[in-house]
Amino acid sequence: MSAPPSATFFLAMRRMRVPLITLVVIFAIAVLGLTLIPGQDDQGRPYQLGFLDAFYFMSYTASTIGFGELPYPFTYGQRLWVTAMIFLTVIGWAYAIGSLLALLRDRTFRAAIARAHVSRKVARLREPFLLIAGYGRTGELLGRSFDALGRRFVVLDIDRDRIEGLDLAPFRADVPGFVADARDAVALTLAGIDNPRCTGVLALTNDDEANLTVVMAAALLRPGLPVVARTAAPLIAERMRAFGEPTVVNAFAAFGRHLCIALRAPATYQLMTWLESGPGAELPPRGAPPRQGRWVVCGYGRFGRRLTEDLSAEGLEVTTVEPSPDPDEDAPAIVGDGSDPRVLARADLPGAVGLVAATDNDAANLSLVAAARRANPDLFVAARQNRADGAPLFAAMGVDALLVPTEMVAHEVYAQLSTPLLYRFLGVAAEHDDAWAAELVDRLTDLCGRRLQSIWKFRLDGERAPGLRAPLAAGGVLLGDLLRDPDARERPLRAVVLLVLRDGEAIPAPGADLVLRPDDELLVVGRAAARRSLDATLLDEAAATYALTGNRVPSGWLWRRLSRTG
Repeated sequence: MSAPPSATFFLAMRRMRVPLITLVVIFAIAVLGLTLIPGQDDQGRPYQLGFLDAFYFMSYTASTIGFGELPYPFTYGQRLWVTAMIFLTVIGWAYAIGSLLALLRDRTFRAAIARAHVSRKVARLREPFLLIAGYGRTGELLGRSFDALGRRFVVLDIDRDRIEGLDLAPFRADVPGFVADARDAVALTLAGIDNPRCTGVLALTNDDEANLTVVMAAALLRPGLPVVARTAAPLIAERMRAFGEPTVVNAFAAFGRHLCIALRAPATYQLMTWLESGPGAELPPRGAPPRQGRWVVCGYGRFGRRLTEDLSAEGLEVTTVEPSPDPDEDAPAIVGDGSDPRVLARADLPGAVGLVAATDNDAANLSLVAAARRANPDLFVAARQNRADGAPLFAAMGVDALLVPTEMVAHEVYAQLSTPLLYRFLGVAAEHDDAWAAELVDRLTDLCGRRLQSIWKFRLDGERAPGLRAPLAAGGVLLGDLLRDPDARERPLRAVVLLVLRDGEAIPAPGADLVLRPDDELLVVGRAAARRSLDATLLDEAAATYALTGNRVPSGWLWRRLSRTG
């Protein structure tokens, strides 16, 4: 971490080298002249100034207004020389000060100072933090979510406005931000990729090559460091996987996977999207996409092809439309612009059950949705929103399913990094039937409301749950009893256990009769008050005894001893 101040110092020295040399030369000439010009002492005898006396005199004369002629009054020759040197040193100082002011205004120098300042802030972090490379819409959403969880993060982005916007964002903690290209390995180092407190790296730029560089840097500088990278290109994904085991997030693949889940199990899709949205998210409506019939996909690029494969895998017929097909890929069924009514008529929308506006142009997608609604009002319509500023238009259009790649990536990454058990639960939930998910959604809304509450996990070990040590050893802790209010056990806590992880085996949405064991890990959704009550049960033996058995016992050590002896 010593590189930034050194870089700043040497940059300043390079820019100030000529002015400083000029000043030194002027001083040297002035001192030399004073030592050569003869003077007189107070007795009228010849006197020659030494180098020390001449240097001392020029030091206070050239840098201030001076305070007299020492050690004896000067001769006329000496005064003429000193007068000339005073004006010369003024010129030298003016040149040096002007150069210094120009240096302070220099953008490169200020950037170097800012980089050194932020680097010191990263080095002073005493908490685990994440490094987010790329602070676009995805990075911003994740930053807010991690800040809400109390997790620190450092941001690196090539856009200066985004980094400067960090100071205005309402984060709970200060967020160090670097203006740098993510492909710059030095910048990644300064941002803390090799810092022992860096617990993960997110490569979320819009440039696949930059994301690949971040993956490579993490693998080489910190082997084993968790890395999540964004890309929609299969080739780049393969290159990333050549460097360790990064988690590669493909928004198009995620949307196709989610759409297939929505086709098979709408309640499961509703539950998954709700949990991935983070605390505070409102329960999304439960859709009902058609499970039989023909779909029309307009836009047969990377997203359209991937979606067509997913729909075909579900046994659905798909008609594809693309104006400029890739000669290296499969040809679409219809070649033409989908926004052209004549081309759209060839797709036979009245005979279709669903349409996906999958082009990379928001205006074209909105036109397709409007045309499709006119042709078949009962059509299930999904659309791809490419730009964040188009959100109000897509919301007003009221599409049945909307893909926003940046948000899809943010939800995927959040599910993986916020609570690893949550990502495990989402994988397990996708394997269950729709009735199971619908029942779990009902339990969540009954106890916690229609806004997602806090999600947390804990382990039933001696450190995290000392109050349950004895009951767990005796095998007498039922999950239903654990979720009772430690002050009034007849009241259930407003919390739901989503998952119990036991010896690597996941038990999703366990019932109240599950007997808990030591070292079980629990993933819980619940209100803040329920979390506090549950913490009291885990930590306090008296609270745990009452919640589990209904027997009240003294909470203090002395009272417990007295009650036993009494």
